[in-house]
Amino acid sequence: MTATGSERVLVADDDPPLRRMLERSLSADGFEVTVAADGPAALLEAERTAPDVIVLDISMPAIDGLSVCRRLRDRGLGTPILMLTARDAVADRVAGLQAGADDYLVKPFAIEELVARLHALIRRGRDASTMLSYADLTLDLDRRVAARGGHPVELTGREVALLALLLARPGQAVTRERALAEIWDGAAVDNVVDRYVARLRRKLGEPQLIRTVRGAGFVLRA
Repeated sequence: MTATGSERVLVADDDPPLRRMLERSLSADGFEVTVAADGPAALLEAERTAPDVIVLDISMPAIDGLSVCRRLRDRGLGTPILMLTARDAVADRVAGLQAGADDYLVKPFAIEELVARLHALIRRGRDASTMLSYADLTLDLDRRVAARGGHPVELTGREVALLALLLARPGQAVTRERALAEIWDGAAVDNVVDRYVARLRRKLGEPQLIRTVRGAGFVLRA
């Protein structure tokens, strides 16, 4: 079975030979492959490339695969995630699932099994997309598509993540500090959140849904 429509897969693994093998094999199977050598790169590429499925090695430098998985889920990313590990203990499998992973594969593995699992995850994700909505605003987290009053709104990866934070708790303020921690990993200046909120407001149009709460942050309120 080959990928249809150049399905995008992000492979994050710190083992160069394995990473090259996966890139070569998945590309030959029809996937559009992006690779990352560590956790921070995986977080960056997950936002930049909007993959259809993600393969995460658990043991990676800087930020391990479990932490990457948790951060992606905290940002509202519903992309299917398959964890790779050299350990087959029940506790390790449970930890991966608790972090938000959808599947688990133990090394060494047959590339045919990995490909079959990736196709299954992509199909499952398309059959059960995650929708968030408030008033006349909707956000499909799996497809990363927003709409206001039935009209599509084109958003960047971080705009999607920020809107997902607001939509997760309508009526409750999202602080700048929380947005910085979850979307920018704390590595950005405070006013970047205000700039992205301003961009969201322009794109979403009137009447405004995103309100500023003095001293508290931003909130969705019709």
